[in-house]
Amino acid sequence: MSLRVLLCCWLGLLTYTVAAQTPTPAASAAADAKVLAPKKQLSALRISEAIKLDGVLDEAVWQQAAIATDFIQNRPNPGPPEKHKTEVRVLYDDANLYIGAVMHDVAGDSIMRELTARDNFGNTDFFGIFLDTYQDKLNGYGFFVTTGGVQMDARYSPAGGEDFNWNAVWDSRTSVKGTDWYAEMRIPYSAIRFSKAPEQVWGLNFMRQRKRDNQAFFWNEVKPAVDGFVNQWGTLTNLRSIEPPLRLSLTPYISGYVNHNPVADDGTRRTTTSFNGGADVKWGINESFTLDATLVPDFGQVQSDNQVLNLSPFEVQFNENRQFFTEGTELFNKGNLFYSRRVGATPIGFYGVSKSDKEKIIRNPSETRLLNATKVSGRTSKGLGIGVFNAASNDVYATIRDNETGQERQELTQPFSNYNIAVLDQSLKNNSYVSLINTNVTRFGRTYDANVTGGLFRFANKKNSYAVDGRLVYSRRRGNVFHEDDLIDDRDGYKYQLGVSKISGSFTWGVNHGIESHSYNPNDLGILFGNNNISQGIYGNYNHYKPFWKVNNFYSYFGLDQSFLYKPTLYQKTNLYGGANTTFTKSFLTTGFNFDVNPINRDYFEPRKSPLGEYYVRVPANANFGAFASSDYRKKLALDLNGGVRVYREEDRFERPRRLGIGFGVSPRYRVNNKLNFRYSLDWSTNRNQIGYVNPSRGDDGSLSDKYPEDAAVLKEFPRAVLLGRRRVVTVSNVLQAAYTFTNRMSLTVRTRHYTSTVRYLGFARLNPGGDEAPVAYARNRDNTFNAFNVDAVYSWWFAPGSQVSIVWKNAGSTFLQANEATPLYFDNLNNTINTPHNNSVSVKILYYLDYLALRPRRA
Repeated sequence: MSLRVLLCCWLGLLTYTVAAQTPTPAASAAADAKVLAPKKQLSALRISEAIKLDGVLDEAVWQQAAIATDFIQNRPNPGPPEKHKTEVRVLYDDANLYIGAVMHDVAGDSIMRELTARDNFGNTDFFGIFLDTYQDKLNGYGFFVTTGGVQMDARYSPAGGEDFNWNAVWDSRTSVKGTDWYAEMRIPYSAIRFSKAPEQVWGLNFMRQRKRDNQAFFWNEVKPAVDGFVNQWGTLTNLRSIEPPLRLSLTPYISGYVNHNPVADDGTRRTTTSFNGGADVKWGINESFTLDATLVPDFGQVQSDNQVLNLSPFEVQFNENRQFFTEGTELFNKGNLFYSRRVGATPIGFYGVSKSDKEKIIRNPSETRLLNATKVSGRTSKGLGIGVFNAASNDVYATIRDNETGQERQELTQPFSNYNIAVLDQSLKNNSYVSLINTNVTRFGRTYDANVTGGLFRFANKKNSYAVDGRLVYSRRRGNVFHEDDLIDDRDGYKYQLGVSKISGSFTWGVNHGIESHSYNPNDLGILFGNNNISQGIYGNYNHYKPFWKVNNFYSYFGLDQSFLYKPTLYQKTNLYGGANTTFTKSFLTTGFNFDVNPINRDYFEPRKSPLGEYYVRVPANANFGAFASSDYRKKLALDLNGGVRVYREEDRFERPRRLGIGFGVSPRYRVNNKLNFRYSLDWSTNRNQIGYVNPSRGDDGSLSDKYPEDAAVLKEFPRAVLLGRRRVVTVSNVLQAAYTFTNRMSLTVRTRHYTSTVRYLGFARLNPGGDEAPVAYARNRDNTFNAFNVDAVYSWWFAPGSQVSIVWKNAGSTFLQANEATPLYFDNLNNTINTPHNNSVSVKILYYLDYLALRPRRA
């Protein structure tokens, strides 16, 4: 089928689907009356007397304020009013917003109160307030406090959704008295942004969770069938004569490390120490925009990455754990063009350090140390969001020593580099927006620079029931390959995507189409696993939000995707998928399933041959079925289970054992009391008779090489041979985590992870152009086993708002065993990993939050 015919078919299907789903005017009017709940209003009360933050609400002024009550249940049964009343009052003065809340209940022992670390809800009741200070119905703030006084805060945006990585400096107190519990919160204006208008009207909502019955309530009803969250809030009025304060704070830090390296160059153990100092600066440029900067940052205490054995042709995407790159980055994440792990990543020349047979690499840093990073972001009163991000890293060198003379030399692996992002994001009516994003990487010296520019939009109708969205992105790279004279390839590329969807109601659907050209490459500051792609899909969701039969709800999804290579235009794959989940009413057992069905697919990326198109690996028709179950987390002992199986058709071209994939996971968690809990996770998977590119051994890229006699024999007969292996892959991951929370501001967590993956090759084949395979006699042992072991122990004490002491112990070790050393026996691998010398690090870091408003001299 030609590309033109395919596109015509999709457009015809889109036209028919839209026509079939478009309601008549009478039906639209009836449906519209049921969409958004009426907007509630609450008037804030200005005060002049001081409020003592103690969680008691005994000041007389609290009784003078208007009361927000009559909350509406959101889960598990959306719609009914709350039986146990919640009463909330809002006060304000020149510097702060005060929230006082009383949560009535049946009895004191009905109020759940587990202690957790900050930004972790746990098994507890909580109260929260939401603020949309510019009332654009797209972006907002959330502040929460549990019965035990644990704080959580979040940002809400179309790009980031609900982002709990954002942290603000505010204060709260709670108390429990009889059958009620109280929450008192003080949110300084410096923690939020708002305009200079003489009278403010903000979007407002409150939330309460009664964990005993797994119930959640909102003051202004939030309907799960309506698209969006911020657009379903009420309003806060009567905020008069408040001025955005000068937002200026400094958080200096000092840190010290003791590192124990297992084996030095001369075979003796060594211990090193280091001391660091720097600061984070936050400056409110005006009422709308804030500058955040980190000077000489230290990220040594972040959680260790989950290292894995990567058999795919694509890189592994790791989570971002550095707070500066997770907090307040919702603007920069528009369009998914920013992968923050690129900043301070592995040097581009790390794997290409040149040395002779008489030399040894003494030092080759795997991370690029940042000099500084800065971000400016905010949103005007007209709804225009503006963000600018900039970071700089210094030169990185590898040290190589001559084994005979002892003389050392240095080789540049990463030149001085600058990373920049600029974003414009205009909020529009009806939960809509248009955005423009530019990312740029400039490297000094003889190498290449990269630039990516993208525009994206979303337009929804007035009823917020249908939407059109799309994006167009252009990538540009110029310069030389690092340390080479060749010009960089994929110099210019583009991507576009267009979609139409029904976004509200019990039944929603969408269709989409997109192209990523063969030279599109955003990976210098973004992440893309594979370009050269034409894709289209159709999907649907049917959700039943209210209880029926014996369940609380029902959620389902289904869809069909298809993709082609862009250049040349060749078929890749088709995927039919679906799934559903529900929660049972009495037991609160959540269970679900998923499936996908694939006809014969062509994998053009697995052979690692460029340009794409000539070589591909045929994947037989296959189907997958998976299921999961999670018990009630309110119980002391809870259990998560999941499992799945993927079955392949037998090869119809030659005799080969049928492929099969099986996996399962089990994760029990036990809460000893409200302070101590344990969680264990075991994940096991096996892939039998998997066909794939032979994964790299140490010092090579997996391709055939003349330096091995076995490889040379194959290359002599087949010079362009691509070697595939039939293999069995068994992967086991164990994670044990313990957490003890001393108070709502002090905690200790210990996380231990052991990962092992074993690859055993059972046979080899030569891949020819056009997907043909032929068995080949190949005697080199390519078996391998990768083991990784990590311990992260973190003690954290928030001794004052925004100020913290953290003590971290890290233990890390890994082994990559090849050929006869590789073993498929799990306990042999565990024993080998434990007995291998490990790197150990103990660090202490102190941050102290200094607020200009608190430090400035008070007027007489």
